[in-house]
Amino acid sequence: MGLNVVNLVGRAGAEPDIRFFESGNVVGNVSLAVDRPKRDSPPDWFRLEFWGRDAEIAKDYVRKGSLIGITGSLKIDTWQDRNTGMQRSNPVIRVSRLRLLGSKRDNNEAAMNSYQEF
Repeated sequence: MGLNVVNLVGRAGAEPDIRFFESGNVVGNVSLAVDRPKRDSPPDWFRLEFWGRDAEIAKDYVRKGSLIGITGSLKIDTWQDRNTGMQRSNPVIRVSRLRLLGSKRDNNEAAMNSYQEF
């Protein structure tokens, strides 16, 4: 039996990076800053990966500084560095559920700002 569940609450570190594929799939990535209990400690940073509807919601409503909660699973991306030939890895949280935790006003302002950019 295995268990791989991650729950985090934090603030988006940037605007989500969203990509659309010819297949119709959508993927989004964003960094998440999670505060530590001690105020003088720097936050922990996590890379989030959204797919499908969650990626579209992130595109429309998540902005830098947005407070969000996620449930997901940890995966490790691995690759071989082209320059050095060394094996590299990067932990990623694959989000299965996105929760917008900011106020309704914050979310409405984020949506309005996203439409004004076009």
